[in-house]
Formats: sequence, C-alpha cells, structure tokens
Amino acid sequence: MSKYINPYTDFGFKKIFGEEANKDLLIDFLNQLLPKHHQIANLQFRNGEVIGELSQDRKAIFDIHCQSTEGERFIVEMQKAKVNFFKDRSLFYATIPIREQAKRGDWDFKLTPIYMIAILDFRYDEQEERQKFLRSVKLKDQDGDVFYDNLTFKFIQMPLFEKDASELETHFDKWIYFLKNLDTFDSIPHILEEDIFEKAFSVAELAKMTPEQYEQYQESLLTYIEVKEVVKTAEEEGRKKEKILVAQKMKQMGLSLEQICDITGLSEKEIKHLMG
Repeated sequence: MSKYINPYTDFGFKKIFGEEANKDLLIDFLNQLLPKHHQIANLQFRNGEVIGELSQDRKAIFDIHCQSTEGERFIVEMQKAKVNFFKDRSLFYATIPIREQAKRGDWDFKLTPIYMIAILDFRYDEQEERQKFLRSVKLKDQDGDVFYDNLTFKFIQMPLFEKDASELETHFDKWIYFLKNLDTFDSIPHILEEDIFEKAFSVAELAKMTPEQYEQYQESLLTYIEVKEVVKTAEEEGRKKEKILVAQKMKQMGLSLEQICDITGLSEKEIKHLMG
C-alpha cells in the first residue's frame, strides 16, 4: 500500500495544490514555470466552476483557478487522458479569464497576463521526433517573434520526463520528479530534503487524512484507474486493428501463416478467423 497519495487523481492534485493552507506549494511550483517579471508573491483561489456565456449548460470546470496579487491569472489542469480537440479545449478555457476582465462603461481593453498550465499524464505529441517534455506556447508572428506576451500556454508531458534522482538539475526538475513518483515513495528522498518538499510530503501522507478525506481519495483513485484502463483498452484495440490490416496485406502478398504470425504477433487461430 502506498504511503502517499497519487497526485494524478483529482483529489490528490487538489490536496497538494488547491488548498488555502498549501498555496505556498502552488506558488513555488508555478514560479518555476514563470518568467522573472511574472514571479508570484501571493495568490488567491477563484471559483473553479464557470458557466459559459453561450449556454447555461456549458460549464468549464477547472482543477485550479487562481489569481496573483499582481493580477496574473492561472488555470492549472491535471489531464489524466487524451481528449478530442485538446488544443481547442485549452484555448476555450483560456478565454474565460480573459472575458472576466471586461468592464462596463469606459474600458481601455488592458488585460492582465493569463497562463494556461496543463500537466498531462500521457504523450500528446505522437511523432517521437517532435515530442517535447515542456511546450511553452505564445502568440508569435511569421518570424517567430512574440506578438502578444500576456497569453501563455504551458503543456507538460509527464511520461517524457525520465530523469532519476541523480540527474535532477533544477528546482523544477525536483517538482516533476516529486509529482511523477510520489505514490511510489516510502520516505522522502535525500534530493528532496528541502522545506517546501517536506511540507508537500506531509500534505500528501495518507495516514494524516481524516476518514472522510480517505474515502474521497479512494473514490478519486478508483476513477483514475478506470480512466487509465479504458484508455489502455482503446489503445490495444487500435493496435490490434492495425495488425489485422497488416496481416490481410501480407496474406495478399503470399506470405505463409507462420510468417504472418511472427510479424504481427497474432495467433494462427486469430489469423485463420480473419482470413475466413
């Protein structure tokens, strides 16, 4: 049994980063992603559920929605699985804190900076040669120069982070290492023996939860496991369909049953059934 919560769960993520008593953890994490001129001294949490203007039924529910005392606004999302139109969804979410800044009467349209930060528990970039662990996106012109500096997207593909404890170079590395491996730790690793991480470990300790919190966590963990299993099944079915097409092509090319089995990994029974 794990000693610490799984931060990929809704409950776990919000327990670490979404509580008033722990907002110093969120501030420390966000400051690793922000430029020097947008470093956060303090922040306040905002309502995580926003009803869209176009439909009463269209709601955007954020994992974390917060605003710094300097005015910067942040949406921080933990995405468990790939969804359709992920980029469109991210852009839509970013427009909500933009529209919130509209003022009645005279308004000069000046906007405070918006950051949409998505921590992805999957590989979004499917082409291996184009995969990036951290993708930072701004509006740029045809020469690659930043056209608008107040809207930034940060996409973190957690599966692409493969550093072990001896390879951690930055404070940001340590945060990602903490998040990726938290539920596997039995104790605090030496490399993470810093005040901020020791507090994070204390917050994430299962033994310190109330019975109600533990029950909520278990429900959240079950949902996380179910989502991952659905995704895994869909991926396996997709790969099998690809193998079937390959097997049919090989049959047309005159390859033997044994050769087709070796190449596709399908059994003789499966191939005979497919081929009629």
